[in-house]
Amino acid sequence: MGKALAPLKNEGVLIVGSGGTTHNLEKVQFDTNVVQPWAQEFDTWLKEALVDGRYDDVNKYKEKAPHATMVHPTPDHFYPLHVAMGAADANSKGQLIHHSWGWSSLSYATYKFMVPLN
Repeated sequence: MGKALAPLKNEGVLIVGSGGTTHNLEKVQFDTNVVQPWAQEFDTWLKEALVDGRYDDVNKYKEKAPHATMVHPTPDHFYPLHVAMGAADANSKGQLIHHSWGWSSLSYATYKFMVPLN
């Protein structure tokens, strides 16, 4: 879907994927802000993959990422990232522009995809 939307960038359209980089509502802990290790490990893996431009790894996150099914029991909140990533240039890399945590396991990481300047 992202690849199909990619030409819209040339028309000045901003493509946004809104979801969650970690999202398991059954595991949230409302009484603490201590980040769960499984959520942190997945979030770190995702950041490294996006910043390095390893989009194939992100597409295969269920096989490649630590705690993938714990972090995303269903993919509905993770797939918007795939759409934005697919709309990015093949040579682009993710850049983390915001990061915070909520309720011990919800990562609110925000990325933009930019082509590196040489």
